[in-house]
Parts: sequence; structure tokens; C-alpha cells
Amino acid sequence: MTQQPSGALQNEPRGVLVVAIDGPSGSGKGTIAHRLAAALGFHILDSGALYRLIGLAACNHQVDLADEAALAKIAAELDVHFIPTEDPQEPLQIVLEGQHVTRLIRTDDAGTNASQVAKFTAVRDALIQRQRDFAQAPGLIADGRDMGTVVFPDAALKIYLTASAEARAQRRYKQLKDKGMGVSLHALFLSIQARDEQDMNRLVAPLKPAADALIIDSTEMSLEEVFDTVLAAAQARLG
Repeated sequence: MTQQPSGALQNEPRGVLVVAIDGPSGSGKGTIAHRLAAALGFHILDSGALYRLIGLAACNHQVDLADEAALAKIAAELDVHFIPTEDPQEPLQIVLEGQHVTRLIRTDDAGTNASQVAKFTAVRDALIQRQRDFAQAPGLIADGRDMGTVVFPDAALKIYLTASAEARAQRRYKQLKDKGMGVSLHALFLSIQARDEQDMNRLVAPLKPAADALIIDSTEMSLEEVFDTVLAAAQARLG
């Protein structure tokens, strides 16, 4: 697969509309992205899952998470399949090297590892074209941290979802508890703060709103209110 440097720009494939949804951990962008994709009949890219998968693959193969060259090799050769399901709670079954890892990559440790590997330029370079290849007709909802700033700079609509660290920790806590996963609320809060610090201050593709993004602070909003706001923006922009 052809790779491009992370700073290169590539227009959206002709006739393919892209909605880029970025934001920090726990902002609800994944849930909103899946609901929006279903409402519009678009494809979906969960870019965060790719970085979580690289971290998991590195751990499985005992690769040091500080070894940029080795991590980039894993990213370039990542053996992963995304299988659609009928389950609204788990709309995609993720298979890494033949192993079902859908829930495994959603743990807090997997998120921390993803943030660690995502700071490397070589890793991001290895993934950029793979991410752009998700843009297929009739359209794509791209969920991540640099979708509107780097991967799809010409996206038809750019959304930046955010919320206070406290609100995001509470939401993530409920989400994991509902899935039967043991977790500490305080530990989640500290983890979210640490990830924010690392994601927003890394040298390559730092987490930030695109200059032309619609910024939505959902701290005091319900999920339905956020979705209605995003859907209205998408319908207005995409026609």
C-alpha cells in the first residue's frame, strides 16, 4: 500500500463526502460517529482503534512502545479486519491477527498505549493512506484526533467534540461498567488528564480543532442533544 508523509494533503475522492469528527478521549465522538454513519448511510473510520491495535500488537509481540521503527513496521503490516455486526453497542467486530479483540482494545490501558504510539511520526505516516482509503461512496464519517487537521483536511464538515475531564471520566466509567469491565473512576479521570496532556502537546499532529471546525462542548448536553446538533450540521452542510 502506498504511504504518504503525514503532512501531505490529498483531496477527498471525487464524489465522496467526508465528515471529520475529532476530540479528546471520552468526548463521545465514537458514539456520535456511529449514529451519524447509520443515519446518513455512510461508511465509518474509527482511527483511534488503529492506534489501539498497534499498541496491542506491539505488546503481543513484546515490542517496546518507545521503539518508533518497530512500531512503524507493525503499523505498515497491521493484519486487522473490521466486521460489521447488528449490535448497536458493538457495531464492529475487530479481529487482529486472527484474534477477536473488540473489547480488549477498549480498555483504559489500551487507550494509554494508543496515545503512546500515536506520538511517533513514522507510525502516523504508515497509517495515513490506510485511513484515507476508508473514504468510499457515498461518504465517510471519520472519528479521531487529527481527521480534520491532517488526514482529511478538505472534509466537507469538521466537528470538534469536547467536554470537561470530569464529565468525560464519568461517561467513560459508565460505558465500561455497562460492558461489565471493572474500572476506577478516579483512575479514569487521571488517565484522561494524562492523555489530554500527551495528545495536545505532541510534536506531530497534536489534538486541536481544525480552523474551520464546528466546536461542540457537550459538558452540559445529553447524548441526544449532541447528536441532534451534529446531524443538523451534517444535513445543512451535505445537503
